[in-house]
Amino acid sequence: MIGLGGVIGAGLFVGSGVVIRAAGPAALISFVITGLLVVLVMRMLGEMAVAVPAVGSFYEYARLAFSDRPRLGELAGFLTGWMYWYFWVIVVALEAVAAAGLVRFWLPNEPAWLVSLTLLLLMTVTNLVSVRSYGEFEFWLASIKVAAITAFLIAAAVFVMGLWPGVAPSVANLTAHGGFAPNGILPILTGAVAATGFYFGAEIVTIAAAETAEPAKAVAKATSSVITRVLIFYVGSILLVVCLVPWNSPGIATPYVSALNAMHVPAAAHIMNAVVLTAVLSALNSGLYASSRMLFALTRRGDAPAALAKLSRNGVPTRAILLGTTFGYAAVVMSYVSPDTVFAFLVNSYGTVAIFVYVLIALSQLRLRARLEKEDPARLRIRMWAYPYLTYLAIAGMLGIVLAMAFIPDQRTPLLFGVISLGLLLLGFCARVRFGAKPDIAALAIEPHRYEEL
Repeated sequence: MIGLGGVIGAGLFVGSGVVIRAAGPAALISFVITGLLVVLVMRMLGEMAVAVPAVGSFYEYARLAFSDRPRLGELAGFLTGWMYWYFWVIVVALEAVAAAGLVRFWLPNEPAWLVSLTLLLLMTVTNLVSVRSYGEFEFWLASIKVAAITAFLIAAAVFVMGLWPGVAPSVANLTAHGGFAPNGILPILTGAVAATGFYFGAEIVTIAAAETAEPAKAVAKATSSVITRVLIFYVGSILLVVCLVPWNSPGIATPYVSALNAMHVPAAAHIMNAVVLTAVLSALNSGLYASSRMLFALTRRGDAPAALAKLSRNGVPTRAILLGTTFGYAAVVMSYVSPDTVFAFLVNSYGTVAIFVYVLIALSQLRLRARLEKEDPARLRIRMWAYPYLTYLAIAGMLGIVLAMAFIPDQRTPLLFGVISLGLLLLGFCARVRFGAKPDIAALAIEPHRYEEL
Protein backbone atom coordinates (compact mmCIF):
# COMPACT_ATOMS: atom_id res chain seq x y z
CA MET A 1 0.00 0.00 0.00
CA ILE A 2 2.92 2.34 0.65
CA GLY A 3 4.23 1.76 -2.87
CA LEU A 4 0.80 2.31 -4.39
CA GLY A 5 0.28 5.36 -2.19
CA GLY A 6 3.36 7.04 -3.59
CA VAL A 7 2.71 6.30 -7.24
CA ILE A 8 -1.05 6.89 -7.58
CA GLY A 9 -1.65 10.60 -7.14
CA ALA A 10 -3.05 13.51 -9.07
CA GLY A 11 -0.94 12.46 -12.07
CA LEU A 12 -3.18 9.50 -12.85
CA PHE A 13 -6.51 11.18 -12.18
CA VAL A 14 -5.81 14.58 -13.72
CA GLY A 15 -2.46 14.57 -15.54
CA SER A 16 -3.41 11.60 -17.70
CA GLY A 17 -5.96 13.83 -19.45
CA VAL A 18 -3.12 15.98 -20.83
CA VAL A 19 -1.44 12.92 -22.37
CA ILE A 20 -4.72 11.65 -23.84
CA ARG A 21 -5.53 15.04 -25.34
CA ALA A 22 -2.13 15.10 -27.08
CA ALA A 23 -1.84 11.49 -28.26
CA GLY A 24 -5.48 10.42 -28.53
CA PRO A 25 -6.37 6.83 -27.58
CA ALA A 26 -2.75 5.92 -28.37
CA ALA A 27 -1.90 7.50 -25.01
CA LEU A 28 -2.37 3.93 -23.85
CA ILE A 29 0.92 3.07 -25.59
CA SER A 30 2.61 6.01 -23.85
CA PHE A 31 1.70 4.58 -20.46
CA VAL A 32 2.71 1.06 -21.49
CA ILE A 33 6.16 2.23 -22.62
CA THR A 34 6.87 4.13 -19.43
CA GLY A 35 5.24 1.45 -17.29
CA LEU A 36 7.56 -1.22 -18.67
CA LEU A 37 10.59 0.93 -17.84
CA VAL A 38 9.32 1.32 -14.29
CA VAL A 39 8.78 -2.46 -14.07
CA LEU A 40 12.43 -3.01 -14.98
CA VAL A 41 13.66 -0.43 -12.45
CA MET A 42 11.49 -1.96 -9.72
CA ARG A 43 12.92 -5.40 -10.47
CA MET A 44 16.44 -3.98 -10.18
CA LEU A 45 15.55 -2.39 -6.85
CA GLY A 46 13.97 -5.62 -5.67
CA GLU A 47 17.19 -7.49 -6.44
CA MET A 48 19.38 -4.98 -4.58
CA ALA A 49 17.03 -4.43 -1.64
CA VAL A 50 16.68 -8.15 -0.91
CA ALA A 51 20.44 -8.72 -1.28
CA VAL A 52 21.46 -5.69 0.81
CA PRO A 53 18.60 -4.17 2.88
CA ALA A 54 19.83 -0.69 3.79
CA VAL A 55 18.54 2.54 5.27
CA GLY A 56 18.44 4.89 2.32
CA SER A 57 18.02 2.07 -0.19
CA PHE A 58 19.35 3.13 -3.60
CA TYR A 59 21.37 5.99 -2.05
CA GLU A 60 23.51 3.34 -0.36
CA TYR A 61 23.50 1.12 -3.43
CA ALA A 62 24.93 3.92 -5.56
CA ARG A 63 27.79 4.37 -3.09
CA LEU A 64 28.38 0.64 -2.78
CA ALA A 65 28.25 -0.03 -6.52
CA PHE A 66 31.10 2.42 -7.14
CA SER A 67 33.09 1.66 -3.99
CA ASP A 68 36.05 0.51 -6.09
CA ARG A 69 36.30 4.17 -7.14
CA PRO A 70 35.55 5.88 -3.79
CA ARG A 71 35.26 9.48 -4.96
CA LEU A 72 32.89 8.45 -7.75
CA GLY A 73 30.93 6.40 -5.21
CA GLU A 74 30.60 9.47 -3.01
CA LEU A 75 29.38 11.52 -5.97
CA ALA A 76 26.88 8.87 -7.11
CA GLY A 77 25.44 8.56 -3.62
CA PHE A 78 25.31 12.31 -3.06
CA LEU A 79 23.50 12.96 -6.34
CA THR A 80 21.08 10.05 -5.92
CA GLY A 81 20.13 10.98 -2.37
CA TRP A 82 19.73 14.71 -2.86
CA MET A 83 17.93 14.43 -6.20
CA TYR A 84 15.47 12.01 -4.62
CA TRP A 85 14.93 14.31 -1.65
CA TYR A 86 14.46 17.26 -4.00
CA PHE A 87 11.91 15.35 -6.07
CA TRP A 88 9.75 14.49 -3.08
CA VAL A 89 9.75 17.87 -1.36
CA ILE A 90 8.55 19.38 -4.65
CA VAL A 91 5.86 16.69 -4.83
CA VAL A 92 4.83 17.64 -1.28
CA ALA A 93 4.34 21.22 -2.45
CA LEU A 94 2.51 20.25 -5.64
CA GLU A 95 0.18 17.88 -3.82
CA ALA A 96 -0.53 20.50 -1.15
CA VAL A 97 -1.47 23.03 -3.85
CA ALA A 98 -3.60 20.44 -5.66
CA ALA A 99 -5.29 19.37 -2.42
CA ALA A 100 -6.22 22.96 -1.61
CA GLY A 101 -7.96 23.29 -4.97
CA LEU A 102 -9.87 20.05 -4.36
CA VAL A 103 -11.02 21.11 -0.88
CA ARG A 104 -12.15 24.47 -2.24
CA PHE A 105 -14.47 22.57 -4.59
CA TRP A 106 -16.66 22.21 -1.49
CA LEU A 107 -15.41 25.23 0.48
CA PRO A 108 -14.86 27.93 -2.16
CA ASN A 109 -14.56 30.78 0.33
CA GLU A 110 -11.59 29.34 2.23
CA PRO A 111 -8.19 30.81 1.23
CA ALA A 112 -6.08 28.29 -0.67
CA TRP A 113 -2.91 29.02 1.33
CA LEU A 114 -4.70 28.23 4.60
CA VAL A 115 -6.04 24.93 3.27
CA SER A 116 -2.56 23.96 2.01
CA LEU A 117 -1.00 24.81 5.36
CA THR A 118 -3.64 22.86 7.29
CA LEU A 119 -3.22 19.73 5.18
CA LEU A 120 0.58 19.94 5.32
CA LEU A 121 0.48 20.24 9.10
CA LEU A 122 -1.91 17.28 9.34
CA MET A 123 0.41 15.05 7.30
CA THR A 124 3.44 16.32 9.23
CA VAL A 125 1.89 15.41 12.57
CA THR A 126 1.04 11.95 11.23
CA ASN A 127 4.68 11.42 10.24
CA LEU A 128 6.02 12.83 13.51
CA VAL A 129 4.04 10.53 15.80
CA SER A 130 5.67 7.26 14.68
CA VAL A 131 6.45 5.22 11.60
CA ARG A 132 3.52 3.00 12.58
CA SER A 133 1.10 5.95 12.47
CA TYR A 134 2.45 6.91 9.04
CA GLY A 135 2.09 3.33 7.81
CA GLU A 136 -1.45 2.93 9.13
CA PHE A 137 -2.56 6.32 7.82
CA GLU A 138 -1.02 5.56 4.44
CA PHE A 139 -2.60 2.11 4.43
CA TRP A 140 -6.10 3.53 4.80
CA LEU A 141 -5.59 6.39 2.36
CA ALA A 142 -4.12 4.03 -0.22
CA SER A 143 -6.88 1.49 0.47
CA ILE A 144 -9.56 4.05 -0.34
CA LYS A 145 -8.06 5.02 -3.67
CA VAL A 146 -7.21 1.42 -4.59
CA ALA A 147 -10.80 0.43 -3.80
CA ALA A 148 -12.06 3.36 -5.87
CA ILE A 149 -9.89 2.47 -8.87
CA THR A 150 -10.87 -1.19 -8.58
CA ALA A 151 -14.55 -0.24 -8.51
CA PHE A 152 -13.99 2.04 -11.51
CA LEU A 153 -12.23 -0.73 -13.44
CA ILE A 154 -15.04 -3.20 -12.79
CA ALA A 155 -17.89 -0.76 -13.49
CA ALA A 156 -16.26 0.70 -16.61
CA ALA A 157 -15.40 -2.75 -17.98
CA VAL A 158 -19.00 -3.88 -17.46
CA PHE A 159 -20.23 -0.73 -19.22
CA VAL A 160 -17.83 -1.03 -22.18
CA MET A 161 -18.61 -4.72 -22.67
CA GLY A 162 -22.33 -3.95 -22.79
CA LEU A 163 -23.20 -5.76 -19.57
CA TRP A 164 -24.55 -2.55 -18.04
CA PRO A 165 -28.39 -2.39 -18.11
CA GLY A 166 -29.62 -0.80 -21.35
CA VAL A 167 -26.12 -0.36 -22.83
CA ALA A 168 -24.67 -2.01 -25.93
CA PRO A 169 -20.99 -2.96 -26.09
CA SER A 170 -18.87 -0.27 -27.69
CA VAL A 171 -15.21 0.62 -28.12
CA ALA A 172 -15.89 3.04 -30.97
CA ASN A 173 -14.11 5.92 -29.24
CA LEU A 174 -10.81 4.12 -29.77
CA THR A 175 -10.93 4.86 -33.50
CA ALA A 176 -13.97 7.08 -34.18
CA HIS A 177 -12.31 10.49 -33.92
CA GLY A 178 -9.40 10.41 -36.33
CA GLY A 179 -8.14 6.94 -35.55
CA PHE A 180 -6.25 5.31 -32.71
CA ALA A 181 -3.25 7.64 -33.12
CA PRO A 182 -4.86 10.74 -34.67
CA ASN A 183 -1.81 12.96 -34.19
CA GLY A 184 0.87 10.48 -35.24
CA ILE A 185 3.81 8.90 -33.46
CA LEU A 186 5.51 11.96 -31.92
CA PRO A 187 2.75 12.73 -29.35
CA ILE A 188 2.90 9.09 -28.21
CA LEU A 189 6.59 9.51 -27.44
CA THR A 190 5.92 12.91 -25.89
CA GLY A 191 3.26 11.30 -23.73
CA ALA A 192 5.73 8.65 -22.59
CA VAL A 193 8.03 11.43 -21.42
CA ALA A 194 5.22 13.14 -19.52
CA ALA A 195 4.00 9.85 -18.00
CA THR A 196 7.40 9.14 -16.46
CA GLY A 197 6.69 11.46 -13.54
CA PHE A 198 3.26 9.89 -12.95
CA TYR A 199 4.79 6.48 -12.21
CA PHE A 200 7.57 7.72 -9.95
CA GLY A 201 7.00 6.72 -6.31
CA ALA A 202 6.70 2.94 -6.46
CA GLU A 203 10.32 2.70 -5.28
CA ILE A 204 9.31 3.96 -1.80
CA VAL A 205 8.75 0.33 -0.82
CA THR A 206 12.50 -0.28 -0.84
CA ILE A 207 13.05 2.68 1.50
CA ALA A 208 10.27 1.60 3.85
CA ALA A 209 11.58 -1.98 3.90
CA ALA A 210 14.44 -0.98 6.20
CA GLU A 211 11.86 -0.19 8.93
CA THR A 212 10.05 -3.54 8.70
CA ALA A 213 10.64 -6.61 10.85
CA GLU A 214 11.74 -8.73 7.88
CA PRO A 215 13.14 -6.36 5.20
CA ALA A 216 14.06 -8.97 2.59
CA LYS A 217 10.70 -10.73 2.77
CA ALA A 218 8.76 -7.45 2.81
CA VAL A 219 10.51 -5.91 -0.19
CA ALA A 220 10.36 -9.12 -2.24
CA LYS A 221 6.60 -9.28 -1.82
CA ALA A 222 6.03 -5.54 -2.22
CA THR A 223 8.06 -5.02 -5.39
CA SER A 224 6.30 -7.88 -7.15
CA SER A 225 2.81 -6.74 -6.17
CA VAL A 226 3.43 -3.06 -6.93
CA ILE A 227 4.65 -3.89 -10.45
CA THR A 228 1.48 -5.73 -11.41
CA ARG A 229 -0.97 -3.46 -9.64
CA VAL A 230 0.48 -0.22 -10.95
CA LEU A 231 0.35 -1.50 -14.53
CA ILE A 232 -3.23 -2.72 -14.09
CA PHE A 233 -4.39 0.50 -12.45
CA TYR A 234 -2.66 2.83 -14.90
CA VAL A 235 -2.92 0.99 -18.20
CA GLY A 236 -6.27 -0.64 -17.45
CA SER A 237 -8.00 2.53 -16.32
CA ILE A 238 -6.56 4.62 -19.17
CA LEU A 239 -7.84 2.04 -21.68
CA LEU A 240 -11.34 2.24 -20.21
CA VAL A 241 -11.28 6.05 -20.08
CA VAL A 242 -10.46 6.36 -23.79
CA CYS A 243 -13.22 3.84 -24.56
CA LEU A 244 -15.77 5.91 -22.64
CA VAL A 245 -14.72 9.49 -23.41
CA PRO A 246 -13.78 10.89 -26.86
CA TRP A 247 -10.15 11.96 -26.69
CA ASN A 248 -10.90 15.32 -28.33
CA SER A 249 -13.85 16.27 -26.12
CA PRO A 250 -13.60 19.05 -23.48
CA GLY A 251 -14.38 16.43 -20.84
CA ILE A 252 -10.98 14.76 -21.27
CA ALA A 253 -9.52 17.56 -19.11
CA THR A 254 -11.11 15.67 -16.18
CA PRO A 255 -10.97 12.14 -17.62
CA TYR A 256 -12.32 10.13 -14.71
CA VAL A 257 -15.14 12.51 -13.87
CA SER A 258 -16.15 12.46 -17.54
CA ALA A 259 -15.97 8.66 -17.61
CA LEU A 260 -18.30 8.44 -14.62
CA ASN A 261 -20.65 10.94 -16.28
CA ALA A 262 -20.63 8.79 -19.43
CA MET A 263 -21.79 5.88 -17.28
CA HIS A 264 -24.51 8.13 -15.79
CA VAL A 265 -23.15 7.80 -12.27
CA PRO A 266 -24.94 10.39 -10.08
CA ALA A 267 -22.79 13.00 -8.30
CA ALA A 268 -19.79 11.94 -10.38
CA ALA A 269 -17.90 15.18 -9.79
CA HIS A 270 -18.25 14.93 -5.99
CA ILE A 271 -17.27 11.26 -5.93
CA MET A 272 -14.21 11.77 -8.09
CA ASN A 273 -13.18 14.90 -6.21
CA ALA A 274 -13.19 12.92 -2.97
CA VAL A 275 -11.18 10.09 -4.53
CA VAL A 276 -8.60 12.45 -6.04
CA LEU A 277 -8.31 14.31 -2.71
CA THR A 278 -7.59 11.00 -0.98
CA ALA A 279 -4.98 10.16 -3.62
CA VAL A 280 -3.34 13.57 -3.27
CA LEU A 281 -3.19 13.36 0.54
CA SER A 282 -1.73 9.88 0.24
CA ALA A 283 0.98 11.09 -2.13
CA LEU A 284 1.68 14.07 0.13
CA ASN A 285 2.01 11.74 3.12
CA SER A 286 4.35 9.46 1.18
CA GLY A 287 6.40 12.45 0.04
CA LEU A 288 7.07 13.56 3.60
CA TYR A 289 8.03 10.03 4.59
CA ALA A 290 10.32 9.36 1.61
CA SER A 291 12.08 12.73 1.77
CA SER A 292 12.72 12.49 5.53
CA ARG A 293 14.13 8.95 5.33
CA MET A 294 16.40 9.84 2.45
CA LEU A 295 17.61 12.93 4.29
CA PHE A 296 18.24 10.79 7.37
CA ALA A 297 20.30 8.38 5.26
CA LEU A 298 22.29 11.32 3.84
CA THR A 299 23.33 12.36 7.36
CA ARG A 300 24.83 8.93 8.05
CA ARG A 301 27.50 9.42 5.38
CA GLY A 302 28.17 13.10 5.98
CA ASP A 303 26.21 14.21 2.91
CA ALA A 304 23.78 16.25 5.05
CA PRO A 305 24.20 18.07 8.39
CA ALA A 306 24.47 15.56 11.25
CA ALA A 307 21.95 17.57 13.31
CA LEU A 308 19.18 16.35 10.97
CA ALA A 309 19.77 12.76 12.11
CA LYS A 310 18.26 13.36 15.55
CA LEU A 311 15.54 10.82 16.34
CA SER A 312 12.54 11.21 18.62
CA ARG A 313 11.74 8.71 21.37
CA ASN A 314 9.57 6.90 18.81
CA GLY A 315 12.49 6.52 16.40
CA VAL A 316 11.27 9.22 13.99
CA PRO A 317 13.74 11.65 12.30
CA THR A 318 11.89 14.74 13.53
CA ARG A 319 14.16 17.40 12.10
CA ALA A 320 14.35 15.73 8.71
CA ILE A 321 10.55 15.66 8.53
CA LEU A 322 10.23 19.29 9.61
CA LEU A 323 12.79 20.41 7.02
CA GLY A 324 10.78 18.70 4.27
CA THR A 325 7.59 20.36 5.53
CA THR A 326 9.28 23.78 5.69
CA PHE A 327 10.70 23.47 2.18
CA GLY A 328 7.37 22.17 0.89
CA TYR A 329 5.41 25.04 2.34
CA ALA A 330 7.97 27.58 1.13
CA ALA A 331 7.35 26.17 -2.35
CA VAL A 332 3.59 26.51 -1.80
CA VAL A 333 4.11 30.18 -0.89
CA MET A 334 6.15 30.59 -4.08
CA SER A 335 3.19 29.23 -6.07
CA TYR A 336 1.32 32.39 -5.07
CA VAL A 337 4.17 34.91 -4.75
CA SER A 338 6.29 33.88 -7.75
CA PRO A 339 4.28 31.44 -9.90
CA ASP A 340 6.15 32.25 -13.12
CA THR A 341 9.72 32.12 -11.84
CA VAL A 342 10.63 30.22 -8.65
CA PHE A 343 7.63 27.89 -8.58
CA ALA A 344 7.81 27.36 -12.35
CA PHE A 345 11.47 26.32 -11.97
CA LEU A 346 10.59 23.79 -9.26
CA VAL A 347 7.68 22.31 -11.22
CA ASN A 348 9.65 22.07 -14.45
CA SER A 349 12.77 20.52 -12.96
CA TYR A 350 11.57 17.77 -10.65
CA GLY A 351 10.40 15.35 -13.36
CA THR A 352 13.76 15.36 -15.15
CA VAL A 353 15.50 14.86 -11.83
CA ALA A 354 13.37 11.74 -11.30
CA ILE A 355 14.64 10.25 -14.56
CA PHE A 356 18.24 10.98 -13.48
CA VAL A 357 17.58 9.04 -10.26
CA TYR A 358 16.28 6.04 -12.20
CA VAL A 359 19.34 6.07 -14.47
CA LEU A 360 21.61 6.03 -11.41
CA ILE A 361 19.59 3.16 -9.93
CA ALA A 362 20.08 1.14 -13.12
CA LEU A 363 23.80 1.87 -13.25
CA SER A 364 24.11 0.86 -9.60
CA GLN A 365 22.34 -2.45 -10.24
CA LEU A 366 24.56 -3.16 -13.22
CA ARG A 367 27.72 -2.85 -11.13
CA LEU A 368 26.43 -4.21 -7.84
CA ARG A 369 25.03 -7.36 -9.46
CA ALA A 370 28.41 -8.17 -11.01
CA ARG A 371 30.07 -7.64 -7.66
CA LEU A 372 27.61 -9.76 -5.69
CA GLU A 373 27.91 -12.62 -8.17
CA LYS A 374 31.65 -12.73 -7.46
CA GLU A 375 31.58 -12.12 -3.71
CA ASP A 376 28.32 -13.45 -2.27
CA PRO A 377 25.95 -14.96 -4.90
CA ALA A 378 23.74 -16.49 -2.18
CA ARG A 379 22.38 -13.00 -1.50
CA LEU A 380 20.82 -12.80 -4.96
CA ARG A 381 17.47 -14.33 -3.99
CA ILE A 382 15.66 -12.06 -6.46
CA ARG A 383 17.40 -11.57 -9.79
CA MET A 384 16.94 -9.00 -12.52
CA TRP A 385 15.53 -10.64 -15.63
CA ALA A 386 17.91 -11.25 -18.56
CA TYR A 387 20.78 -9.48 -16.82
CA PRO A 388 22.58 -7.45 -18.10
CA TYR A 389 20.61 -6.97 -21.33
CA LEU A 390 17.37 -5.67 -19.85
CA THR A 391 19.33 -3.36 -17.58
CA TYR A 392 21.10 -1.93 -20.62
CA LEU A 393 17.72 -1.64 -22.37
CA ALA A 394 16.26 0.28 -19.42
CA ILE A 395 19.23 2.66 -19.32
CA ALA A 396 18.94 3.22 -23.07
CA GLY A 397 15.20 3.84 -22.74
CA MET A 398 15.62 6.41 -19.98
CA LEU A 399 18.46 8.19 -21.75
CA GLY A 400 16.27 8.12 -24.85
CA ILE A 401 13.54 9.92 -22.91
CA VAL A 402 16.02 12.60 -21.83
CA LEU A 403 17.27 12.97 -25.40
CA ALA A 404 13.70 13.15 -26.74
CA MET A 405 12.97 16.01 -24.36
CA ALA A 406 15.51 18.14 -26.23
CA PHE A 407 13.48 17.77 -29.44
CA ILE A 408 10.01 18.23 -27.94
CA PRO A 409 9.19 21.95 -27.54
CA ASP A 410 7.02 21.49 -24.43
CA GLN A 411 9.74 19.42 -22.73
CA ARG A 412 12.76 21.62 -23.41
CA THR A 413 12.15 23.84 -20.40
CA PRO A 414 11.80 20.88 -17.97
CA LEU A 415 14.99 19.40 -19.43
CA LEU A 416 16.89 22.68 -19.08
CA PHE A 417 15.73 23.23 -15.50
CA GLY A 418 16.49 19.61 -14.63
CA VAL A 419 20.03 20.00 -15.96
CA ILE A 420 20.41 23.25 -14.01
CA SER A 421 19.28 21.42 -10.85
CA LEU A 422 21.87 18.72 -11.55
CA GLY A 423 24.52 21.40 -11.99
CA LEU A 424 23.61 23.00 -8.66
CA LEU A 425 23.92 19.62 -6.94
CA LEU A 426 27.33 19.10 -8.51
CA LEU A 427 28.37 22.45 -7.03
CA GLY A 428 26.95 21.27 -3.71
CA PHE A 429 29.06 18.13 -3.91
CA CYS A 430 32.18 20.19 -4.60
CA ALA A 431 31.38 22.29 -1.52
CA ARG A 432 30.80 19.13 0.51
CA VAL A 433 34.22 17.74 -0.55
CA ARG A 434 35.98 21.01 0.19
CA PHE A 435 34.31 22.09 3.43
CA GLY A 436 32.45 19.03 4.74
CA ALA A 437 33.60 16.28 7.07
CA LYS A 438 36.24 14.10 5.46
CA PRO A 439 34.95 10.52 5.05
CA ASP A 440 37.12 7.48 5.55
CA ILE A 441 37.77 6.71 1.87
CA ALA A 442 39.05 3.24 2.66
CA ALA A 443 35.81 2.44 4.47
CA LEU A 444 33.88 2.97 1.25
CA ALA A 445 35.44 -0.16 -0.25
CA ILE A 446 32.95 -2.51 1.36
CA GLU A 447 34.24 -6.00 1.98
CA PRO A 448 31.87 -8.96 1.46
CA HIS A 449 31.45 -9.60 5.19
CA ARG A 450 30.35 -5.99 5.76
CA TYR A 451 27.16 -6.11 3.69
CA GLU A 452 25.24 -6.80 6.89
CA GLU A 453 26.43 -3.49 8.37
CA LEU A 454 24.42 -1.55 5.79
